Amino acid sequence: MCHVIVTCRSMLWTLLSIVVAFAELIAFMSADWLIGRAKLSGPEEVDNRTGGPQEPYRPTLGIYGRCTRISHMQFSRRDTLCGPYAENFSEIASGFWQATAIFLAMGIMILCTVAFVSVFTMCVQSIMKKSIFNVCGLLQGIAGLFLILGLILYPAGWGCQKAISYCGPYASAYKLGDCSLGWAFYTAIGGTVLTFICAVFSAQAEIATSSDKVQEEIEEGKNLICLL
Repeated sequence: MCHVIVTCRSMLWTLLSIVVAFAELIAFMSADWLIGRAKLSGPEEVDNRTGGPQEPYRPTLGIYGRCTRISHMQFSRRDTLCGPYAENFSEIASGFWQATAIFLAMGIMILCTVAFVSVFTMCVQSIMKKSIFNVCGLLQGIAGLFLILGLILYPAGWGCQKAISYCGPYASAYKLGDCSLGWAFYTAIGGTVLTFICAVFSAQAEIATSSDKVQEEIEEGKNLICLL
């Protein structure tokens, strides 16, 4: 018989697992890993709409994507164009970034799998006599290691020609040059930290769902068990 067991700790772990998976996925897909040098959006330095000086913009560069601004001179309009600069994996700007993409993708796939499984932990608490929380916690720890490897390798690619075109001639491995780090990089770091927190917290979720109070509720014949 399926017993639906909901506790504060198990629900918190489930929500964190889902948030971490989405945060890492969004960061990976974003082009806001590096913010490039300020540039004018066109050859003219006067904004036709305001009559004042044109405001510079800063293009952004991701692992496989980029955002830049293009001008429509006949309409005095500027649009920001975002999309992948690499049509296939081999066109990613640096071998280090290719390795980063592999490690991050592996970590994110594991996190998405755990996030999907975590939704069903209210009904299923064990797989082949092993706690599903402990198994998921172990997988999250492995995913965290993949994410760390990817984030360590990423700055080594700052010396590639693509990064230099955005960050200036002084950019090199682990040196930003004229660039700054974008929100996607910090999101990936924050998500990695939360991944390890989730891995540790999975043990608390296991304790909460197998406590004496839960067992007493099961023995009383209750199918829906909610505990603080």
